[in-house]
Amino acid sequence: MQDEKALPAPIHRVLLSFALPVAGAIVTAVLLVEGVPVTPAGKAVVLGALGIVGWLMGVRWYGLGGTGIRGGRPLYASIGFAALGWVVFFAARLYWVGSNEDVVVSRNFGQMALYLTLFEAFSVQVWAFGLFFRSVADWRGPLAAALSSGLLFGLVASQLFEEAFITGPSSLLYFMAWGVFYGLIRLRTGSILGAVIVQAMQSLTAWHILLPEPEPAIAELQNLYLAAVTFYAIFIWRLWPTEEGDYRV
Repeated sequence: MQDEKALPAPIHRVLLSFALPVAGAIVTAVLLVEGVPVTPAGKAVVLGALGIVGWLMGVRWYGLGGTGIRGGRPLYASIGFAALGWVVFFAARLYWVGSNEDVVVSRNFGQMALYLTLFEAFSVQVWAFGLFFRSVADWRGPLAAALSSGLLFGLVASQLFEEAFITGPSSLLYFMAWGVFYGLIRLRTGSILGAVIVQAMQSLTAWHILLPEPEPAIAELQNLYLAAVTFYAIFIWRLWPTEEGDYRV
């Protein structure tokens, strides 16, 4: 971790923590996937670029702990909170979205597990809840960091995650609520690792172990997203910090 005095001003860190990883992802997309990524491989390249740049900047500026790479009690607490969202979402997915009775498990199960863990989970979170969270926290405080990094996560997820089946208000609201939920977990526990693990497992179990119907009905997905938002809102309310001692930056 660098000396605080040697770092750029807080507002400059916020701007750089957003702009440089995004620029790296855009350049990578142009050079390697010829524009907008539409396949898992293309998305992996772009998300990987976000994660690598975010990781390098975060570790250089704040160290491992400052970017949320913490084990022990912070890890277990992060797993516990995120698992609540996993259980609720998986139950809602089984209730509202039908499964494909002909195929139970995705044929590329192992590859998808690796993709979800390294790219959709770790790469995006180490950027959003590691680098960007810490930069905003130094500028405008921990709660602003949790909210803004959560919205950033939700925006990226709604555009690039494999489970973004539909577009529209209900889908965007779901991903934003999911992001804010994880942002508050980062704020309350100080660790991203538990949420990384649970995020990958949530996506894997909901969408790749029990495969949905080949083309899930839009109404089913909207009901699922709105139900998940309701429960995430409850979890956000319960995690909302009430005193300075609740912050784990």
